[in-house]
Amino acid sequence: MKIFVVSDTHGSTRDFINQINNMDKPELIIHLGDYVEDGEKIEEYTGIKTVIVKGNGDYFHTKYNEDEILYIKGKTLFLTHGHTYGVKYGINRLLYKAEEIGADLVLFGHTHSPILFKENNIIFMNPGSSSFPRGFNRRKTFGMIYVKDKILAEILNINE
Repeated sequence: MKIFVVSDTHGSTRDFINQINNMDKPELIIHLGDYVEDGEKIEEYTGIKTVIVKGNGDYFHTKYNEDEILYIKGKTLFLTHGHTYGVKYGINRLLYKAEEIGADLVLFGHTHSPILFKENNIIFMNPGSSSFPRGFNRRKTFGMIYVKDKILAEILNINE
């Protein structure tokens, strides 16, 4: 299953939608919060089912949860914005939660900085921000994952 992952759009979805409209379509999009309305807009404009978790900028939205667990092709995916796990200060709390639920893949946002690594046999991905990037390169980014018998993950730049 091909999945696109986006986070921290903060009211600006144009570049992400333009990028993915020029690519082979995924079967699912995951929006990791800040702002949930953007996830709804992405689903409406692309026609692709979008799973949404809320971030710290979505405090008053009661329709969405801060965490979600997806089971896809025998793999456990843990989705969170990351603010409740203090991801700006490290991933220990997120790692403990992932181990507790038996996650194979953890998707989180909040920092606006893309990162992809493996720890204790769990893949961690922060797709960065498709609108307001931070970090070394300050490139607008999103994630792409393939869930099969293995999980393959990469971070892609948005061509502006």
